[in-house]
Amino acid sequence: MSNLNLVHLNGLRALEAVARLGSLQAAATELGVSIGAVSQQVIKAEAQLGHPVFQRLPKGMMPLETARPMLARLTEGFRSLSEAVAIGRPRDEKLLTISVAPVFAARFLVHRLDRFTALHPDIRLRIDATTALADFVSDGVDLGIRVGAGKWPGVDADLLLPQLVFPVCAPALADRLREPEDILDMPAIIDGRAMFSWDVWLRAAGLEGRQIKVRHVFNEASLCLDAVIAGEGVMLAFQTLAAYALKEGKLVEPLAIRAATEAGHYFVTPAGMRQPPKVKAFHRWLTEELLELQPD
Repeated sequence: MSNLNLVHLNGLRALEAVARLGSLQAAATELGVSIGAVSQQVIKAEAQLGHPVFQRLPKGMMPLETARPMLARLTEGFRSLSEAVAIGRPRDEKLLTISVAPVFAARFLVHRLDRFTALHPDIRLRIDATTALADFVSDGVDLGIRVGAGKWPGVDADLLLPQLVFPVCAPALADRLREPEDILDMPAIIDGRAMFSWDVWLRAAGLEGRQIKVRHVFNEASLCLDAVIAGEGVMLAFQTLAAYALKEGKLVEPLAIRAATEAGHYFVTPAGMRQPPKVKAFHRWLTEELLELQPD
């Protein structure tokens, strides 16, 4: 590792941050220093290396092609260093940090957390509601709940609940949906970011190739659900999204047809790592909570 003596570590951090973020401003924000300090570190590191690393452009700093292999290694190296520091820091065994999608947190999890607290009053929860995939080590996340095919790199994924989709509507509209074909005359609320389409359910209902009438399109499932609760139309929901509204009587499931998708809800933890007691406790509890959503 004698090469590390040739370039100051702060200079390498500046090179990596500017290359990854694309500007001095963004790098300065991440590193917590001034733009001028980052600029000076980059200039000094280039001098120590004996060649330029960036092309200066009006829109930012563009890494030179000859420098890209080095910069990629720097990113990999600093990520490993970050993970090493995270591992070395003491963890609060009474704090459980959970990464979940906002829709899962808002529509399913928060309505049940009092049950977990009653069973485990010594465990405090921190809910990180985000659609981004968590970096378990550097983000300090203990576990994640993800929806998909269960094939994510660097994690162990345990299937909790296969995803089924089905139409839901406000009680006032239920009388208009007596047969599957009635759905074709209903205004539909569409989740533009869903991993499934109405074709999945129409096929299961014997209506393959038919078209629904789109009323509104939202980019968030929770907004779709609120519009349906308000009586705007019908939507294709899944178990964890609609469970609480169905239980409260704000929604009904007028047609007893559920269609399987290729996705499921997964309990996700770092690959190959032993689960601490707090993670095992949450896994057991969540598995029990999801049993009521399993088909009979």
